Amino acid sequence: MKAAILKSVENLELEEVPEPKPGPGELVIQVKACAVCGTDVKVYHHGHKHIVFPRITGHEVSGVVIKCGAGVTNYQPGDRVIVAPAIPCGQCHYCRRGYQTMCDQLKAIGYHYDGGFAEEMKVPAAAVANGCVNHIPQGVSFTEATLAEPLACVINGQKLSQVGLGDTVLILGAGPIGCLHAQLARAVGAGQVILAEVLPERLKMAEFTGAILVDLSREDIVEKVKQLTAGRMAERVIVAATSHQAQEKAVELVAKRGSVNFFGGLPKEKPVINLNSNLVHYGEFMIVGTHGSAPRDNELAIGLIARKDITAKAYLTSILPLEQIHEALHLAEIRQGLKVVVTPSNSDQGESNDG
Repeated sequence: MKAAILKSVENLELEEVPEPKPGPGELVIQVKACAVCGTDVKVYHHGHKHIVFPRITGHEVSGVVIKCGAGVTNYQPGDRVIVAPAIPCGQCHYCRRGYQTMCDQLKAIGYHYDGGFAEEMKVPAAAVANGCVNHIPQGVSFTEATLAEPLACVINGQKLSQVGLGDTVLILGAGPIGCLHAQLARAVGAGQVILAEVLPERLKMAEFTGAILVDLSREDIVEKVKQLTAGRMAERVIVAATSHQAQEKAVELVAKRGSVNFFGGLPKEKPVINLNSNLVHYGEFMIVGTHGSAPRDNELAIGLIARKDITAKAYLTSILPLEQIHEALHLAEIRQGLKVVVTPSNSDQGESNDG
């Protein structure tokens, strides 16, 4: 089979490799679509502490089960599935408390295990046993289903932020994650949803979300939020951008007893911000972060996509074959469009059997 092998930093080659064989409790899927995440670009340029080269990366995966290992009972060849990449152990202190994203032994497809930039991918037994494999509902295409992974992270983030009915939700950053936050907030009953972005072209692409759009290149965000909330500010502020400035500004934009979510992580070489802690002290608001999702979030995400609460097709701006993996990474890096999807298997660009 063909696979994109990351042999070392910035050394990615398309090669023929042996087809994976499932061991006990494992699955092998034919990969129909694998979306490119910003972390895939970072890994290409800088590697990752959990990656030992060579490695097949890619973790926003959908496909068809083609082989089942001994003991697998809930799946069979022909099943259309998505795979949540973060695999909890199910046994540690945090897993037992229900905090699977904090698992002490957390492993991930595309990092510890080979991922989806290949024609076939093996799903580890721990992923199968811990609910990481979910069936794709009828009517959802393979490319649409790849949105379940980032949406699952958004679901986790909004649970941590306590987004609720009637809340004013402000999202800083109108990339694919910011747009998913805007659509999810509207779907769960938020009052006003405000989406702010410094790049006008990105803001234009976000019109489909139905959010109130704020052009940060022209408008003062503090004054705009004051105007929209009669001075109360936003109950929930979500920083969906890798920006020191946005994180520092967020604490000026949140309402009393509200929450700020640092959803976008900062570069490891410069992770420190200046924060006015008196605003936290007197405003009594929470500051939380989000870095991933649990298998249950992935299941909820594919349901939201199936019900059209999330308009998945609106995110799919580039669909490329595996042979164009370098171009796919480049398009994601320069932020051309929203989501770039790679389709390793020739099957109508991953859209077969979409109901």
